[in-house]
Amino acid sequence: MEVESGSFEPGVFKKRADPAEEHRNESGLVGQRRNHNHLEDVILAYETLGVVFGGLATSPLYVYPSMKLVSPTEDDYLGIYGIMFWTLTLIGVVKYVCIALNSDDNGEGGTFALYSLLCRNINIGILPSRSLSRTNNEHCDHAMSIAMRSKLGKYLEQSIIAQRIVLLISMLGMCMLIGDGILTPAISVLSAIDGLRGPFPAVRKSAVEAISITVLLALFLLQKHGASRVSFLFSPIMGAWTLVTPIIGVYSLLRYYPGIFKAISPQYIVHFFLRNRRKGWELLGGTVLCITGAEAMFADLGHFNKRSIQMAFLFTIYPSLVLTYAGQTSYLIRHPNDHGDGFYKFVPHTVYWPLFIIATLAAIVASQSLISATFSVIKQTVFLDYFPRVKVVHTSQHKEGEVYSPETNYILMVLCISVVLGFGDGKDIGNAFGVVVILVMLITTILLTLVMIIVWRVPYILALLYFVPFVILEGVYVSAVFIKILEGGWFPFAISVVLAFIMFAWYHGRQKKIEYELANKMSMDSLSNLMSSLEVQRVPGLCFFYSKIDDGFATIVGNYIRNMRSLHKVTVFTTLRYRLVAKVNTNERIIIRKLGIDGLYGCVIQYGYADSFYEERDDFVSQVLNRLQEYVRWNSDGESPNSVEEEISQLTNAEVVGLVHVHGKARFHIGSLTNLTDKVLLGFYEFLHGNCRSALPSIGIPLQQRMEIGMFYGT
Repeated sequence: MEVESGSFEPGVFKKRADPAEEHRNESGLVGQRRNHNHLEDVILAYETLGVVFGGLATSPLYVYPSMKLVSPTEDDYLGIYGIMFWTLTLIGVVKYVCIALNSDDNGEGGTFALYSLLCRNINIGILPSRSLSRTNNEHCDHAMSIAMRSKLGKYLEQSIIAQRIVLLISMLGMCMLIGDGILTPAISVLSAIDGLRGPFPAVRKSAVEAISITVLLALFLLQKHGASRVSFLFSPIMGAWTLVTPIIGVYSLLRYYPGIFKAISPQYIVHFFLRNRRKGWELLGGTVLCITGAEAMFADLGHFNKRSIQMAFLFTIYPSLVLTYAGQTSYLIRHPNDHGDGFYKFVPHTVYWPLFIIATLAAIVASQSLISATFSVIKQTVFLDYFPRVKVVHTSQHKEGEVYSPETNYILMVLCISVVLGFGDGKDIGNAFGVVVILVMLITTILLTLVMIIVWRVPYILALLYFVPFVILEGVYVSAVFIKILEGGWFPFAISVVLAFIMFAWYHGRQKKIEYELANKMSMDSLSNLMSSLEVQRVPGLCFFYSKIDDGFATIVGNYIRNMRSLHKVTVFTTLRYRLVAKVNTNERIIIRKLGIDGLYGCVIQYGYADSFYEERDDFVSQVLNRLQEYVRWNSDGESPNSVEEEISQLTNAEVVGLVHVHGKARFHIGSLTNLTDKVLLGFYEFLHGNCRSALPSIGIPLQQRMEIGMFYGT
């Protein structure tokens, strides 16, 4: 099924004890989202190799080549290996596997998932859907949780500045992750193809770039088939990579430096910094790349599940990286000046070409992890109404988080190819890459600490035991990569600034519209008075009038009736509500109510990501009409049988006479008195709104039955 995201009211978000549980399927049975047995977890863990861990597993291709080492000594290499080992252990194992993967939001991961989790647990006035609609259960949950909030949660609720800072941090994290999705394919493929220049020095840099671009084009064109099919194709490749590289690593360390694991002792790290001082600190900008792609474990959570990702990392990726880096470092200790090609040089000649082929294929796979993560975060921000509406296609009937966005995919493709053409050198891309990698991780640390205190209600002392060590570790890395801003690090910042401006302008425009609609919505009494006017005629036919407000009527409804001076005899005010479940139960899909005026009904249509409810126009209309007729029959207390049959007959005849679907499109009128900030932000919002997808989903309605009405909001 294809869902054109943003075409729904973001819907009801209800707090649950365990976000990974309580999903309802078509038959109404409640259980865990994916109640896997151990064998299924193992199979799913194998599939994660092709989607989640590509970037992390292939980092040995470019870590050492990205470092500017000058006459390195044995102790230097031991210190560098110790830094990489503890970075992988602390950030990879402790932070992500043990902590971050437990903080999902309805099965979704990433920085914006943490942000939405905060929004759903404290009233910080960010989620638009809260302002438009809230069920009785939500009111109860909301009231019950007020007394249990932490002091930090109450402070965030009261401080507009703090709310905006948290929003800005979350936006920056999402933007940096998208930047990661641009840079990972470029540096991975370019570093792998560059292996041709070892045995063939005559191969020019331009030829390497051309081959890399061809490979990247093929990769992005494959995305439309979905992560499951891609992982089925890619997982054997990554399986081979994670098996072969540690074997070569073990061979290399036994041959060149069997005592390499003594570098795990922190004393070698301390001596490294005491000896190299500023130079050692600058080299952290290269060592940080050993953990690149770790954020994909969290961001790609929606594509798989927590247990499968944990199993794959702990039993495959982590030991593979530890042994591969040990082998590389052992070789470089004996050949200290080969660090410029630190991967291919340590590969034995007899297996060079087979490993080159595997490395090239693995680099393609590496690109997949952050591309999939980018699709996930785009979906989250679109569904929460923080990003212009783009098409989001659910490519699996079984996995809610497996999505594909055509517009996002092709924009990523163009930017990724531009990076290869613009930088052309893995070292320059590595400078930009380091900035992205560590900033995303630092933002995750900050947001995860807020989740611990506000959502999990962890004591402050325990939260600080997590926060302080990781902020120090990642803060030192951030300080090291910032010196590379002018050497390529400016690129992800430029991308992030553009994306953040788009998001903030969209958010600002949506908030302004919501504020206007809530302040000026029509009550039932106002509509009744308007309809009783002699000037308003009831014309034959059936009208579906789409609105985001199901508690009252949007301003555009009254504007439409006053200007048209008419309304169809049967009018169904329809609200489309997306729910974070696979399939909405049949008896919960269409909720009908009478509005107290003859022929006027309210209708809330709920649907999940795997529902095929909107594929056929006739099916859509007939289901609503059938539900209307059932409602009339079963809610006719005090009415005569004749009046009930007459009302049902009116519903049936209305469709025969004529059918129209009306959707309002409000725009801002930016006057001369509007302040400069609103002029810029709302002007840009209008540009985005005019060029993004329609808010009304494509449900197979013929164009001649669709009507879009406009209205200006004054600013």
